Amino acid sequence: MTELEKYYNKFNEEKRLLSRHGQVEFITSMQYIHRYLPEGRAAKILDVGAGTGRYSVALAQEGHDVTAVELVKYNLGILKQKGSTVKAYQGNALNLSRFEAESFDLVLLFGPMYHLYTKEDKVKALSEAKRVVKQGGVVLVAYTMNEYSILTYGFKQGHIKECLEQGKIDEHFRVQPEPEDLYDYVRMEDIASYNEAAGMERIRIISADGPSDYMRPVLNEMDEETFELFIKYHLSICERPELVGAGSHTVDILRKPAL
Repeated sequence: MTELEKYYNKFNEEKRLLSRHGQVEFITSMQYIHRYLPEGRAAKILDVGAGTGRYSVALAQEGHDVTAVELVKYNLGILKQKGSTVKAYQGNALNLSRFEAESFDLVLLFGPMYHLYTKEDKVKALSEAKRVVKQGGVVLVAYTMNEYSILTYGFKQGHIKECLEQGKIDEHFRVQPEPEDLYDYVRMEDIASYNEAAGMERIRIISADGPSDYMRPVLNEMDEETFELFIKYHLSICERPELVGAGSHTVDILRKPAL
């Protein structure tokens, strides 16, 4: 069993997306997914790194033809127990060879990039998504962001000095993770370089959760009316360039160029 599998066997991904800060990410991501679904018909959707199926099951319940790929057997088991129409397989983002080229209208990569540590692997995952999506189709890719890690784990939790001393952070305050650290963190210029290497065109890039991860206790104490206002506020600013990349998760929305 890999370290990643051990981690997700203990980490409750389902609970995270049901939390207040997780709801911000989920509501925002679903709103943008809906923008790029084909009109007037059910979409064929591939969810790569589907976790416990939070997105897959919700989209299947809307009537879409959803296929999910998940590396961790524990998560896959939870997904399958939900009794949805999602077709779920064990696999990873680097090899989608079970699927033919141009099979899907839309592809989600909402987890794999967190756990790939080299540009080569990230570009390979992006290229596989590009291969299986139709010409003109859309791929949504989530990343965990460098500054969130520095500010929270580094400064807020008091690890900044030890991380610098151990080489976990370089002199430019870029996280330098190893596979045993489980997560990789990127900056905006890194994301742009992956797109260029894979030959994908950006439609837009958003902050899926904005400041929500920084203010979890505040969100948890909000009444429902105030929380709804926060969601409304976040949706109004999630594309602002001065904020994209500052949150914990960024979603890049890409189109496969037509030939």
